[in-house]
Amino acid sequence: MPAPRHAIPRPRPSFPSLLPLLCACALLPALLAGCGEAAPGNGSTGAAKASASAAPDVAATLPPASAGGGAPSSASSVAKTPHAHVEEVADPEEANSFPAPASAHHAAASTPTRAGEVAVAAGAPSDAEIRRELHQMHTAEQQAAKPADEQALKPVPGGESIGGNGAIPIPTGVPEVIQKVVAGANAIADFPYVFGGGHGSFVDDAYDCSGSVSYALAAGGLLSAPETSGELESWGAPGPGRYITVYANAGHTYMYVDGILYDTAGRSGVYASRWQVGAVDNSGYVARHWPGL
Repeated sequence: MPAPRHAIPRPRPSFPSLLPLLCACALLPALLAGCGEAAPGNGSTGAAKASASAAPDVAATLPPASAGGGAPSSASSVAKTPHAHVEEVADPEEANSFPAPASAHHAAASTPTRAGEVAVAAGAPSDAEIRRELHQMHTAEQQAAKPADEQALKPVPGGESIGGNGAIPIPTGVPEVIQKVVAGANAIADFPYVFGGGHGSFVDDAYDCSGSVSYALAAGGLLSAPETSGELESWGAPGPGRYITVYANAGHTYMYVDGILYDTAGRSGVYASRWQVGAVDNSGYVARHWPGL
């Protein structure tokens, strides 16, 4: 039979020996709180401050919100995405553009918006009708189509400029915005070529290649300020369009509007038209169009 177990007496703690433990328990919440948030007025010390300064400001690194995207609902509400300004460089086609001599003088043009309102044909189809047409027609068929007006154009001797007053008829059966672009292009078709012309202001008495294209686009509401040929490389959307295609590189630009070439290079004289018969080699140029056009 095992010997009986005897309880071992343990000393009862006195009240004074518990006091440090109670004080520590009372201080524990305050100590824990101090690890996550610095007390007001404590300056820049503490682990929380160091951690916050090491983390990046997420809001500051986010890009600004976009102002909107997609094609505008109407030509009058056209907006262009801002981009870095491109300095104008020498036009390699300047020698082929009949640069105006110092003795050449021409009256200043009107604002392009007013020019675009001149002689606009009535009965232009609505935007919805144009969208349906573009959806139904095959891209290859669109590019192969040639307007009847182009077949009747005859060049002036000495170059490829059309004759007459240098203007082409306002096309019918096209969107109104295209009619306005043609009207604007007509308004300065016979103006002299001067490098840099039409860049300080749309209103000028001579226009270079990009000044000419900018003026016509502005008449249709597709541009709000003159752009260099380098800047026009990012105008609109990539690729050729159904009614209008701008071709641009760092030094030169031109466009086709309803299948007809509008270019300063290849003109027949100082006051010859920018509208020209035929086509040119587009190699080395970026093709751009306006969405839906």
